[in-house]
Amino acid sequence: MRDLLVTKGPKRDCSIVKGPKDKFSRRFLANWYTRVLPNGETCDRDWLVYSKELDRVFCFCCKVFKRGITIGQLVNEGFSDWIHVNQRLKEHETCMEHVKNMTTWYELRQKKNLAFRGHNEKLYQNSNGNFLGLIEMVAEFDPIVQEHVRRITDDNLHVHYLGHRIQNELILLLASEIKNEIIRKIKQAKYFSVILDCTPDVSHQEQMSLIIRYVNVSSNRIEESFLGFLNVDDTTGQGLFDVLQDELKKLDLDLFDVRGQGYDNGSNMKGKHQGVQKRFLDINPRAFYTPCGCHSLNLVLCDMANSCRKAKEFFGVVQRIYTIFANSTKRWKILKDNVKGLTPKSLSSTRWESHIDSVKAIRLQMSNFREALLEVSENDSDSKIESEAKSLATNELGDFKFLVAIVIWYEILFAINTVSKLLQSSDMLIDFAMEKIKGLISFFEEYRETGFENALNYATEIALELNIDPVFSQKRKIQRKRQFDENLSTASVELSEEESFRVNYFLYLVDQAVVSLKTRFEQYQQYESTFGFLFSSQNLQLLDDATLNSCCSNLEERLKHNEQFDVVGKELCVELRLLRNMLPGGKMGPIDILNFLKGMNCFPNTIIAYRILLTIPVTVASAERSFSKLKLLKSYLRSTMLQERLNGLALIAIENNLLDDIQYEDLIDEFASKNAARMSRFK
Repeated sequence: MRDLLVTKGPKRDCSIVKGPKDKFSRRFLANWYTRVLPNGETCDRDWLVYSKELDRVFCFCCKVFKRGITIGQLVNEGFSDWIHVNQRLKEHETCMEHVKNMTTWYELRQKKNLAFRGHNEKLYQNSNGNFLGLIEMVAEFDPIVQEHVRRITDDNLHVHYLGHRIQNELILLLASEIKNEIIRKIKQAKYFSVILDCTPDVSHQEQMSLIIRYVNVSSNRIEESFLGFLNVDDTTGQGLFDVLQDELKKLDLDLFDVRGQGYDNGSNMKGKHQGVQKRFLDINPRAFYTPCGCHSLNLVLCDMANSCRKAKEFFGVVQRIYTIFANSTKRWKILKDNVKGLTPKSLSSTRWESHIDSVKAIRLQMSNFREALLEVSENDSDSKIESEAKSLATNELGDFKFLVAIVIWYEILFAINTVSKLLQSSDMLIDFAMEKIKGLISFFEEYRETGFENALNYATEIALELNIDPVFSQKRKIQRKRQFDENLSTASVELSEEESFRVNYFLYLVDQAVVSLKTRFEQYQQYESTFGFLFSSQNLQLLDDATLNSCCSNLEERLKHNEQFDVVGKELCVELRLLRNMLPGGKMGPIDILNFLKGMNCFPNTIIAYRILLTIPVTVASAERSFSKLKLLKSYLRSTMLQERLNGLALIAIENNLLDDIQYEDLIDEFASKNAARMSRFK
């Protein structure tokens, strides 16, 4: 909640110029939002907030960041003594506690990826950026900064340490400290996984995001940490692997400690012969490859959509509905007037969330969309648009087959999208992901038996609401010419329109879904055969000694490379026999068991086995999320940003939770030790 308040800032109602009069005929005035300085200049009191309901003023930053019990009405119940308000505001804005809270507020706002620099680098000029703006603000309250700024503006000081080179140096110092802390935790964990994904930036350079997944041994929590964007020129499997290998060497991370790989389903990544995962496995066969679960679910939907012609036509109609409204502001206004809730989205072949959004909007507001299309057909001056809108309203949205299809697709997309959202968590476990995929397969197998009848019932309700006859329209039968040698006594099988729709459309989709899920997630079966006995305490309890010994030997073999062993099978088996008798009742997952073993040095092989299991990635969602920061940092106006600065800002923005643990005094000492002039100035 506090982060949201910091981001949005105080909300002022600028329409309120004067408040209601009190018993002394005094009232709030909007003039108090502005502070008049001794030299006649004015500055905005952006921290001052007026409550219309309470008829009181508050200090926004002190209200948000106050610590413990604080004296003062501006911080607590609000100030309404309008006779003495000017005096109270001056006292408050110069007190030390308020200055500290203001500084904290601005620091947090800087964490929200605001640009440091503007169009110029001069104090007290327009468009000089957020950094210099912050310096100007602090100078109003801090006498040391005020004196420093005065000397700069009076040209008494030339080396002022406020230029862009100093900003870059400070950014790199902070980023280096964050990166060192992440690498320290990775080395402490020993085993880690690499997660990669690529995207072009605004300057048309291919950026590869590097994410490391590991178990934080101090807290036994799974962490996925960002280590930077890598600029790649060669996007082949060999080119990407070479860049990754060089970066791991620079970070002093051992390639042979990698126990997992997580990439998307691109051929240069997952290729069995020349992909990144194959080249990695050639060097380190213990680096288990997992294709991104969310990308795989997207491909399942692609397989379903391409399984039959009617499915392709369905999404073509959905896209046409979006296009006819989106291509004109006038037509979009008609849509908004008729559709008060969800609006359609443009379809994307890679972002299937757009499909569920569009299908959901039409499915839940069918009559409103139909009314909007009819209004467009009656009022649009373009005859082509008029004809297309009328066709969509009467032929497509007025067809019972389309109504059944949209009900079916909504239920399918909703089920898959729900699982996809769950898999995107950074601490997602492979056993939980397997459970959800199995549940999805079971859903489709059950939906195959009962889904069509339910869809017919829902579609019938919609059809009656739209005054549409809830029957499948009969197509004209084309008499096929029989050949001279054809057996005329053989009767041709003719299906009803409803049965034909069920067999040639519904069953196609559901059967394709089951086949694609089993095929695209077959890697999960290998994980179950290798790590399945470690998935829960119940799995351990159900195994007899012989089976447990076999599972431990199999795990030892899978985690063996040349003469190096991660675990010793016989020792692991002995430890697990003892452990299952010590575990408390109830089902415990891998993290629960690892926390139970914390501080117990007599289970080394078990702890290693569970850490490796937890290290295996499920999706590349963390890499995808880093691209959101990339677009904020390297925007159109900052397209020439150097890679070093980009990585520094990205580390600070993405891993900002580590900023609180940094020893800033040490950073200042390091900054001052860069040259002799600084050492003499900052000693």
